[in-house]
Amino acid sequence: MEQRALGSGDARLTVSAIGLGCMGMNFAYGVADEAESLRTIERALDLGITLLDTSDSYGPHTNEELLARVLRHRRSEAVIATKFGQRLFDDGSRGIDGHPDYVRAACEGSLRRLGIERIDLYYQHRIDRSVPVEETWGALHDLVLEGKVGALGLSEASPTTIRRAHAVHPVTALQSEWSLWTRDVEVNGVLGTVRELGIGFVAYSPLGRGFLTGTIRSSSDLAADDGRRSWPRFQDEALAANRAIADGVIAIARECGATPAQVALAWVLAQGSDVVPIPGSRRVAHLEDNADCLTVDLDEDQLARLDGIAPVGAAMGDRYPAALMGSLDA
Repeated sequence: MEQRALGSGDARLTVSAIGLGCMGMNFAYGVADEAESLRTIERALDLGITLLDTSDSYGPHTNEELLARVLRHRRSEAVIATKFGQRLFDDGSRGIDGHPDYVRAACEGSLRRLGIERIDLYYQHRIDRSVPVEETWGALHDLVLEGKVGALGLSEASPTTIRRAHAVHPVTALQSEWSLWTRDVEVNGVLGTVRELGIGFVAYSPLGRGFLTGTIRSSSDLAADDGRRSWPRFQDEALAANRAIADGVIAIARECGATPAQVALAWVLAQGSDVVPIPGSRRVAHLEDNADCLTVDLDEDQLARLDGIAPVGAAMGDRYPAALMGSLDA
């Protein structure tokens, strides 16, 4: 498996060129087959996929516990990335919390659930605007000094926040959504900032939450309990408008003798050696298909045509419902 570096200097972390996003195994996209999810994690490690991505908010907590069942006997093969900051309060509500005391408690909880002694890459999942990021990152810095965390990352952070955090402790990775139908980071300053500072980019939802595979043509293609049914881009009007993007990917996939998913991932990989996509897979067959994206070599003409098929801002509909859009660091 090809390796890529996230971050630079002492903050450098080497991982597989693609990772495995584990969220959907028991959160957001409806009920999954737990046994198949475990086989998928095992198979990822077999293939040399080292970066396993989770969060304490997925479940909550159950996604980390699922990973722990594999880590008991394969810890040395994995680079574990988890996150804190999307807190479940006692009354059942969710909120964003970046207070230093919560940072430490969240870290201890994740270590316990994962059954590990150190988190390899620990992300601030969302930015708490009520707490200066310097305070949050001061607590994270202490966790690194104590050996409980290896490297630090941010998720969905603005250029200003990235710079402020990086001044306290080096940021190894910035995780944000990036795909052929979500290209905001290319124009909002985020991509330019991380490259200036030597920070790696971890692209989540690189398959457009499954849309770029070409298998989601209408909302009826989603299970009744699938959370995407309520999201703007998965409403039938938006899906119909966005279909041209998926169809363009399908056409180029046919030329390449590849699958649409492989082409969509190959496009992300082609954006730079500092980019690591983490497609979510719940089944071994999908994982293996995604992993084969590394054999797809898009030429300059195909890359240019994909850019033309899905230019920045081409997708209809917000990428999140209104409440979740409001939680992003702008």
